[in-house]
Amino acid sequence: MSPHVPTHSRTAAIIGGGPAGLMAAEVLAGTGVTVDVYDGMPSVGRKFLLAGVGGMNITHAEDQPAFRSRYRGREAPLSRCLDGFDSHSLRDWIHGLGIETFVGSSGRVFPTDMKAAPLLRAWLHRLREAGVRIHTRHRWLGWDEHGALSFSTPAGETCLRAGATVLTLGGASWPRLGSDGVWTGYLEEQGIALAPLQPANCGFEVAQWSDHLRSKFAGSPIKPVAMMLKDGTRRQGEFVLTETGIEGSLVYALSAEIRTELLRTGSATLYLDLAPTKEQSALAAALSKPRKGKSMANHLRAHAGLEGARSALLRELAPAKAFDDMQHLAAAIKSLPLTVIRPRPIEEAISSAGGVPFEALNEQLMLNALPGVFCAGEMLDWEAPTGGYLLTACFATGRTAGLGAAAWLNR
Repeated sequence: MSPHVPTHSRTAAIIGGGPAGLMAAEVLAGTGVTVDVYDGMPSVGRKFLLAGVGGMNITHAEDQPAFRSRYRGREAPLSRCLDGFDSHSLRDWIHGLGIETFVGSSGRVFPTDMKAAPLLRAWLHRLREAGVRIHTRHRWLGWDEHGALSFSTPAGETCLRAGATVLTLGGASWPRLGSDGVWTGYLEEQGIALAPLQPANCGFEVAQWSDHLRSKFAGSPIKPVAMMLKDGTRRQGEFVLTETGIEGSLVYALSAEIRTELLRTGSATLYLDLAPTKEQSALAAALSKPRKGKSMANHLRAHAGLEGARSALLRELAPAKAFDDMQHLAAAIKSLPLTVIRPRPIEEAISSAGGVPFEALNEQLMLNALPGVFCAGEMLDWEAPTGGYLLTACFATGRTAGLGAAAWLNR
């Protein structure tokens, strides 16, 4: 039986029920447009909810120039979206849902109860009150031969036409929550050239840890520590040893640069400062004091503040001869080379890079090659570190795409 294809010019189909899609729906709902949200999962906002399990970091309170610089090479196009909905606007919007926020010591902004679920519930209630219709278990299959949107549903395949379409399908991280990147094939079939999807905010693998380090210290945090790249970039924070390599906030903050070096040369060497609060000369002087029968482990604990996982990592990566010369040992502690060989798989990443280039879109995020089709959220080709930047850009681009769809329908 051939599918029925209804046509309604004053309708907007939003495909993807994450923050970008729901924000596009909210914007469109206030313009007199019939708004339908379609999501392949049994409920919307699944990745949003999981991201909030450890504390919903919604945005960041730093000043706007610093905030926008986190988007690296995509600062200009994302700034156009943030001009209309920046981190301050996002906090005000959350407060409008009856959810209070606070700024943590790091500048990260959280809901007062640290949870994502109350925020999502309040938002969905407001959307439904505004007439937004949400259709779950509707997996998008691209366009059919007549240009209609095609969906797989529990009742079978169905097709429809809408006056405007907003795609907010995420990247390819956490596919079990719906962001599986399958949409790339559908856009490529339409002649849209995409940047390859790659893991961002991800862990990296080393060639091999010793059995001792892997069995005793996998899962252990390394802190305090600073990480440096060959170009001189330096960040301080913490990361975690894993069975295959390293992960954690400090690694995520440098993941774009590490990934670029891996693509360029096949490996990337990071330099760790295991004693970031100590000068090398003072460290060398302290380590040069007589050991008086102390083991090297106790000597490092007493004079370098290294023990446990940090001490084990030093043993793992420093040449054995460095332990015979305290000047060399101090140098190793302050600049310990760690070589990674590949990122962890994209499905493990917090987010993904690549996707729809901004060059393929107009300033309202409409595809130049597909009039009436808009894109927003993580499926766009941008990336940012964790800290609230990811969610803020998803909200901001969703709003921009929603406004663009409304303008298209009202043209």
